[in-house]
Amino acid sequence: MRPHDFPRPLACGKLLFTLLAAAALCACSKTATPLGEAKVDAELQKKIQEQLLDAKPGSVVEIPAGNFHFDRGLSLRGNGVTIRGAGIDKTIISFKGQTSGPEGLIVYANDFTLEGLTIEDSKGDAVKINDGENITVRKVRVRWSGEAKTSNGAYGIYPVKTRNVLIEDCEAYGASDAGIYVGQSTGVIVRRNRAEQNVAGIEIENTVNADVYDNLATDNTGGILVFNMPNLSQPGHSTRVYKNKAVKNNRANFGAKGTAVASVPAGSGIVINSNSKVEIFDNDIADNQTGNVIISSYYSTGYFSKEGVEPSYDPYPRAILVTGNRFSGGGDSPDGLDLKTLKTVMFGINGRFPDVLWDGYADAKSAGKPEERICVRNGESQVLNADGPNKYKNPQIDASKPHDCELPRLNPVVLAGRS
Repeated sequence: MRPHDFPRPLACGKLLFTLLAAAALCACSKTATPLGEAKVDAELQKKIQEQLLDAKPGSVVEIPAGNFHFDRGLSLRGNGVTIRGAGIDKTIISFKGQTSGPEGLIVYANDFTLEGLTIEDSKGDAVKINDGENITVRKVRVRWSGEAKTSNGAYGIYPVKTRNVLIEDCEAYGASDAGIYVGQSTGVIVRRNRAEQNVAGIEIENTVNADVYDNLATDNTGGILVFNMPNLSQPGHSTRVYKNKAVKNNRANFGAKGTAVASVPAGSGIVINSNSKVEIFDNDIADNQTGNVIISSYYSTGYFSKEGVEPSYDPYPRAILVTGNRFSGGGDSPDGLDLKTLKTVMFGINGRFPDVLWDGYADAKSAGKPEERICVRNGESQVLNADGPNKYKNPQIDASKPHDCELPRLNPVVLAGRS
């Protein structure tokens, strides 16, 4: 380049002054976005909410590709509606700094489908679906950015009191309760999802007839949970958990104090609590440092309701079958002083718990009922009875193999109108 091709000093100075002046003008503008905050896409936000308000059965509300910032939650109260983004990696809606509505999206509707988008950093739950039937959530990502923390929203994908529910090909990251949660529902399939960095990766709670398969749960506090809690609209039973990968769920518990999941020890692969008719089979379960499979009663959770427990609540696990799983590692560094001490006393500093850890709580009234046993037929896998009722005073691996048994198998869940 020749010397006269460079700008003269005076021209450079003018250019710098012009740029600085423009920057100052932008900084003083009423429409300026504060440093570190995204500008709210108010026009699109308003348009979508109006479409949801006006939607009729058969309506499809399309959200275009792009990265958008909304400060108000969206809501739908109309049946037969589909909300569709351009793709899980193409339509991204951030609710960071949300000022109105705790949820990213709240739905009261039947025959509802949500697909093809990402929802980030909602103030509360990312997607909550209440009291509807024929619900489909497909290829949806929910996440909270940054480090996992208690102030994140409790639930990622959250259908509750619903019927005929399909959640497939979704992702959930960073929920302070459960990434994918189905509660008090009937007829549920949760398949081909990824749950990571949550307290509970996938949770089925007080739900009847659920199939959970082909999912990956990793780097959560607990990978896959099947719970029954008191004082809810229905008890749960009949859940099949199979063909999943529940590996390295060792994240420190960051759930809110007093919640049920706050009692889940870090390092839990698959946890059954106070539920009945649960099958765990054909899973890959590995390197969960407290226990690969944990079977427990409400009495050992440390969670107590201020309202007390209704008399009809059943706190015991019943009719649990563990068979045909592939276990490796795990049980070598349990969470909590009691479990650490128990592991060291029984198996030494370098030892590990067996693949199945049972807290030992059982209903004395149903002793001997073959249809209510805990059955483990899983190769060389053993069951440790931790003797929780006696504060771990007499834990043992029963030499008589009381868990070497079979149970009637559950039928697959069939959803009306879907395969």
